[in-house]
Amino acid sequence: MKKYNYPIIKTLLDTDAYKLHMQQAVFFCYKNVNVVAEFICRGPNILGTYVHILLDQINMMESLSLSNEEYLYMNSFPFFKKEYLHWLKNFRYNITQVQVNNCYGELNIRITGLWKEVILWEVPILSLISEIFHKSNYPNITPNIAVDYLNLKLKRFFKDTKHLDLSRLKIVDFGTRRRFSYDVQYSIIKRLKEKFPFLVGSSNYHISRILKLSPVGTQAHEWFQAHQQISSNIKYSQSLALKIWLCQYKKHLSIALTDCITMDSFLRDFDLSLSKSYQGIRHDSGDPIQWGEKALKHYINLGIDPSTKTLLFSDNLNFSKIITLYEKFNNRINVIFGIGTKLTCDIPNVKPLNIVIKLVKCNGKPVAKISDSPGKMFCIDPKFMYSLFQAFNLPFKNME
Repeated sequence: MKKYNYPIIKTLLDTDAYKLHMQQAVFFCYKNVNVVAEFICRGPNILGTYVHILLDQINMMESLSLSNEEYLYMNSFPFFKKEYLHWLKNFRYNITQVQVNNCYGELNIRITGLWKEVILWEVPILSLISEIFHKSNYPNITPNIAVDYLNLKLKRFFKDTKHLDLSRLKIVDFGTRRRFSYDVQYSIIKRLKEKFPFLVGSSNYHISRILKLSPVGTQAHEWFQAHQQISSNIKYSQSLALKIWLCQYKKHLSIALTDCITMDSFLRDFDLSLSKSYQGIRHDSGDPIQWGEKALKHYINLGIDPSTKTLLFSDNLNFSKIITLYEKFNNRINVIFGIGTKLTCDIPNVKPLNIVIKLVKCNGKPVAKISDSPGKMFCIDPKFMYSLFQAFNLPFKNME
């Protein structure tokens, strides 16, 4: 098994943009909130053998800090506040927050601590697991091989879209968490910037800075999950999460995630005021066409012109799915496509990992994700899950 005498994660900014955006909101609104997050492998968990390598890499992260150059870069964005950036410059990963174990061959990870600190662990840990696993199992794969395959896909893409007006097509890299490796992700995005005019940004702040791309990201499921216990009434937790985000960011970063408690319950909470205030919404589970049609109907029923709003699709996309969705919705509403694993870990004969880290507790109490895809539903407490279904008037589904 490959040994590493160097850190894989070399900068604090090698993470998804929404983590930093959420961290700032937590920093100002929920300084003393505690959370627990756990690793989930959606598939055979045979990752326990990598525990020692992973722990070595996590220990190396303790020395990471924001450089002066990175600080100035972050300060150039209007939505970051100096008080937060000053705190972030002094931030260091607290490795005592992370427990990593090999349990009969399975990888178990539990992260506990203040939400404003725990929030930054997810993306680098997942990308570490992915890189360690893939380099161990596919040692001959190089960035050049990945780029060569990308070139083939781009050739097919341009052939399949000859009949289309692509002037409104926008694609974003969402591939940090489950990339084959950092070098592969960087090489893929660099190539896209050179040869693919529809790339408009990356969710990775470090890669965005180096390649002079726009960093893209708003919020993740954990923002809504934590509010299930922050809110005094669980029924209004989703509305509270949406309103607090607007208070923090106003007109910036206003794409709302819809599927923490299903799209239907989201739309019931997404009233006229919120629908007008948010630039658009993001799809991350369930049938994307049905979701898009529901979104359009929702805006039209509220008297909002869909052409003023945006749908961001980000669930398991590849170039073929993007073409289909672009054809379906392009002339009806603004669309953006966030492509992740099928971009940064799409290499012949390589099987990517399907791994996540999710909040399981907030302030000592359980939280849940219901989702529009049954396989993405998660909660450690069935009683709490049942109460969530009741509060949002949803038919109860057994998680098993």
